[in-house]
Amino acid sequence: MTTSCRSWWRNCALEADSEIAAIDRMEDGIAPLSENLPKIRELIASLELCHHKAERWVNNIIGTIGTGETNKGLGTRSPGQPHPTEKVWQSACAALSAWVAGCPAASVDVTIGTIPGSQILRGLEERSDLKEWQVQRVIEKIRSAIHWPESRNDPAAQYVWLLLGGDEYDAVYRSRCPAYYKEHEAFWLQTVRTSIHDVENGNQAELSLGIAIDLLMPCHWRFVTNLQIVLDAIGGRLDPDEPFAACGRNISLVPIRDRMEAVCNALKVFCGTAESDEKTDRELLAQLGQPSEAKKWLAASLEKTIRLQLDPPAELRAMSALAGPEWLKAER
Repeated sequence: MTTSCRSWWRNCALEADSEIAAIDRMEDGIAPLSENLPKIRELIASLELCHHKAERWVNNIIGTIGTGETNKGLGTRSPGQPHPTEKVWQSACAALSAWVAGCPAASVDVTIGTIPGSQILRGLEERSDLKEWQVQRVIEKIRSAIHWPESRNDPAAQYVWLLLGGDEYDAVYRSRCPAYYKEHEAFWLQTVRTSIHDVENGNQAELSLGIAIDLLMPCHWRFVTNLQIVLDAIGGRLDPDEPFAACGRNISLVPIRDRMEAVCNALKVFCGTAESDEKTDRELLAQLGQPSEAKKWLAASLEKTIRLQLDPPAELRAMSALAGPEWLKAER
């Protein structure tokens, strides 16, 4: 008999295994939780290793566990202090908007990260009404995620999912064209039925172009490459040189994997479930300070979350394959 996970585990597991159950018992043993403990645990529950700042966030969470203070973590940067990556996102929107407005790809003088916008747009090939509609969806997806130029509360800033529904951690597929796209239902159908011939964890896979646009998150560490894959697919190139990586998809490619494995080892040492050796990160242990039952619960929670995200359980790997709903596969 399986047990559903507590909400703390929503970013890494659907069902509680023996390790999660043991960590939950640690939580029960220190109940009621002091004021800051739920806040720190929520930071762990919000962690995504595919985020471009994931390593920094993990370091901040470790410091927070050590001090018991929650002045660091996710989303604590002061207003008016843009991250350099935000320039990449805005440049992508500017380049795509110029193309939709009629500028030839070769004349778009915008750099997206380190890559000329003209080079990224080149894959779109010959202009068409369908391609302009699809690129507009990409612009809307990026703008809704970065809350620019509108705020997150502006209805105009809300992206309408092409094929995915549900919340952040659900893979629920739409069964029909959303009302928002009804005027161009033929474009919507062609988009969701276009298949990118991809690789998922080393295995051959197909990815709907509609899902790829839905999963095009600017905060992802591989955003520019993912954007290139999507634009090339819009242009008709459906065999990318590199696999599309998204939240939980092709996580083995994440560049901080080795570092996160070292962090997990140090957290196990702190919790007393692993022996220290010459490779153990002493600086990390110093940040955590003296062990306590509350700190061990948080450290064990962080270690398990990282490990499950690096090597997702079978049910989450199946969800991340995102082959599409049965009705869509039947039409291909």
